[in-house]
Amino acid sequence: MNQKQGVLLVLATAVISGFSIFLNTFSVGSIEPSVFTFLKNLVVAVFLASILLLTKETKALKQLSRKQWSQLAAIGLVGGSVPFLLFFNGLAMTSAAMGAFIHKTLFIYVSVFAFFLLKEKLNKKIFAAAFLLLVGNLLLLQVRTFSFGMGELLILVATLFWAFENVLSKHALNELSGNVVAFGRMFFGSLFILVYLAFTDKLPVLASLSGSAVLWTLFTSVLLLLFVITYYNGLKWVKVSTAASILLLGSPITTLLSFAFGDASVAAPQVVGILLILAGVALAVFFVEFFPKPVMLSRPHSRNGS
Repeated sequence: MNQKQGVLLVLATAVISGFSIFLNTFSVGSIEPSVFTFLKNLVVAVFLASILLLTKETKALKQLSRKQWSQLAAIGLVGGSVPFLLFFNGLAMTSAAMGAFIHKTLFIYVSVFAFFLLKEKLNKKIFAAAFLLLVGNLLLLQVRTFSFGMGELLILVATLFWAFENVLSKHALNELSGNVVAFGRMFFGSLFILVYLAFTDKLPVLASLSGSAVLWTLFTSVLLLLFVITYYNGLKWVKVSTAASILLLGSPITTLLSFAFGDASVAAPQVVGILLILAGVALAVFFVEFFPKPVMLSRPHSRNGS
């Protein structure tokens, strides 16, 4: 696989994300969010374990060092469990538009973490892309008022966790396959959420799920499976800042699906927002990933040159 194929996989992830968010609006309302997340993580972990078995990658799992298992556990903690719990609790305290906008700033924090921790180079094109993506999401999500309370803080912290998880995953992908990293995220993520459910006395909810809730969970789990397989296998070959930017294409797809199959309408500012997001992603992919210019920023060096 090469860089272009990696970009195509992450583009596929963005499309899957757009469809998944649209469909989840019909299912999450009937299931407690943390329980829903636990079940999806667990089902996807089982699916991934089966894939690893069929592709004979279970040998790779047996050969993982203690350090690599620790990496996977950390990815599950900061990516597959804690931020979901923070996000859902924060979303209950703020507007959906504000919560979504804060989450869409993920690519900024990913770029910053990648710059310092992975030594990914930054140039002025990424700032132009960031501006287009931010303004595009403001218009698309129709954020009219800004507030920052406990709800917004929880969502921001969740977004920072996800950004850090992206960087951890990118680092782990230097030695591990995308399927193994995806399995680690979902397996350990489900374990950590199970602990949370036990401490908050929500385990009985699992036994009271209706048949339709179970079917919805299985269906959305298939979408999540496709999401993590395409994303982590694509992330292995592209810059993590580029991958995080591409994922923003999911928002326009969700909006258009809501317009086509729901009762939502698309206002003129939202159309402009969609176009700005497309332009921002294009900048990130073509001018930052494939045709990077000389570095604009550099990490500071000590006086002795080390």
